[in-house]
Amino acid sequence: MAADRLYLDHAATTPMLPQAQAAMVAAMAGWANPSSPHSDGRAARAMLEDARRRIAAALGWDGHVLFTSGASEAIAIALTRAKAGRIITSPVEHDAVLRVTKETERLAVDGDGRVLLPELAPGSLVAIQHVNNETGVIQPLADFRRAGLLLFADCAQSAGKLALPEADMIAISAHKFGGPPGIGALLIRDLALVEPSGGQEQGYRAGTENLPAIMAMAAALEARGDWLPVAAALRARLDAGIEAAGGQIVARDAPRLPAIASYRMPGLSARAQLIQFDLAGISVSAGSACSSGSLKTSHVLGAMGWDAAAAGEVVRVSFGPQTSAGDVDRFLTTWTAMAERASR
Repeated sequence: MAADRLYLDHAATTPMLPQAQAAMVAAMAGWANPSSPHSDGRAARAMLEDARRRIAAALGWDGHVLFTSGASEAIAIALTRAKAGRIITSPVEHDAVLRVTKETERLAVDGDGRVLLPELAPGSLVAIQHVNNETGVIQPLADFRRAGLLLFADCAQSAGKLALPEADMIAISAHKFGGPPGIGALLIRDLALVEPSGGQEQGYRAGTENLPAIMAMAAALEARGDWLPVAAALRARLDAGIEAAGGQIVARDAPRLPAIASYRMPGLSARAQLIQFDLAGISVSAGSACSSGSLKTSHVLGAMGWDAAAAGEVVRVSFGPQTSAGDVDRFLTTWTAMAERASR
């Protein structure tokens, strides 16, 4: 990032931690295919399996860890190859979930985007995001652990920040917690839950494992500190400033991850806001980075009952470990000036 720019788009991706960079460089300096039978390959396999154990330990996970190219691939494996009688999800999920579940039932949500779970038939697989990538709303996944139901949790935004929920399958992505892009994992309690496809990763994901990225992922998880209490104070400061300037907080009263918040600036489109923030040297986003290239109206806000005009005035602000009170104040000064011009 340029020294004079303020980066507040950590929910899209967060910069690699120094420990992750060092681990990746070290692994690149000498590695072999972990599937090769020679001594170099066996050494690489030992590194790979050690990283797998370290990642599970850092996450407090006692099941299997299958490496993927990221959370999107982990989601696709889980939801297209699951041995479940029925897959059910919600309308506020990430596009990666909605793309592979086009024909499935969508559960209702309340005005804060919290999923409402009705009685469901045993054997159903419920796929729910732990933390919403646009609003930061934390879903009460403990309520979904009902007898006879299977739970898939998209933890791309929460892994490395919050404790993992109790779930049968979980998707994570390294670049959301200080690791490199292009690596993630499907955490799964019982491999019998999904159909194998052959190849590597115990036959569940074909392709040579990206060992340098995997080593960096492990290092990032182990280096991640508990910075959410600081983020909570910063977000409270930002919330108060936004409301004082006439803005609206999305899902204001719902439990939210302190690192993610969305705000509406009445009278100014999100597109115009992004341009003005960018010119001011501030990076924020409008919804998910996976779909923001088109700046389409947020399906998450639509499901929450927002009309298209209001939803089109919302931007997302997301913090990282290094975000400071000075950063929040700089953003607020710019936001307030823009809101004042928009209200004239």
